[in-house]
Amino acid sequence: MSYAGDRRDFLRSSALLLCGAILPDDVFSGEGARSRVIDIHQHQHYHGWTDEQMMAHQDAMGIGRTILLPAGSPVDRASTHFGKSNGLAARAGGNQACYDIAKRYPDRYLFGACEVPDLQGAADEIEKYLKLGAVVIGELKFEVPCDGPEMQRIYQLAEAYDVPVLMHWEHMKYNLGFDRFHTMLEKYPRVNFIGHAVTWWANVDRNHLDQSVMYPKGPVTPGGLTDRLLRDYPNMYGDLSAGSGLNSILRDIEQARAFLERHQDKLLYGSDCADLHGDASRGCTGAQTLQKVRELSGSRRMLRKILYRNAEKLFRL
Repeated sequence: MSYAGDRRDFLRSSALLLCGAILPDDVFSGEGARSRVIDIHQHQHYHGWTDEQMMAHQDAMGIGRTILLPAGSPVDRASTHFGKSNGLAARAGGNQACYDIAKRYPDRYLFGACEVPDLQGAADEIEKYLKLGAVVIGELKFEVPCDGPEMQRIYQLAEAYDVPVLMHWEHMKYNLGFDRFHTMLEKYPRVNFIGHAVTWWANVDRNHLDQSVMYPKGPVTPGGLTDRLLRDYPNMYGDLSAGSGLNSILRDIEQARAFLERHQDKLLYGSDCADLHGDASRGCTGAQTLQKVRELSGSRRMLRKILYRNAEKLFRL
């Protein structure tokens, strides 16, 4: 066996032992057992890492299954900031790349479908991969109005195929008009939406008034727009991934504990990180978020929901 193979086996075994120590009944029994933790937000080729590096990273975190979110086509137009945001601004792989690795490793990976919304044929491209088994549309990370006709065509496609839509919210940059998004939740009540990124997580705080601040610090006052969307709309979910999700927890631990409790049926674990080690002590945001969710969950039932049961239900796994 190669060194890389030995290392993967070691990381996998270590991760499963760690998961077993914390969640003994969250690990399948029998030969080749894997953790039940589902990572709903990861990318292939993320910032240039190889498939081997991605596998080792996910194993180090103790992830059982990973949903790979593809980028849209590389194009030079305003919605991609004239190419600067191609590859989800992170060199992420596209539809075919995510589909190919998911087919090679069906026990490890699932895949999404994505396309630049205002590109001619966008709906056809997304539908192609939905027919091949994509479990989500996204990550949608483009400078277009969240309630514009291009995005609504995507919502209609999600409704037809009964898959959720994962959206990256970033003020004045991606998915414009967060304050108007409730109108889409009302117009498409049968479509499940997943909120992600800096503007989504900054708005857990009712006192977050300056939308240009992406990583606010300090105490959180409940009742922010994100808090209300999760409370008021059955079709709104939250993706805990990335530094923005972690920041929303670390800035006010006690309010984060209450927020996780309040929305335990609506929250999904995701990593969205591209470090090479998958180790919380070395700064891996995905591993840190996993650690904090485990620390702050008030019951094992609640923890299971956030780590995998909500994902199993939402993505029909």
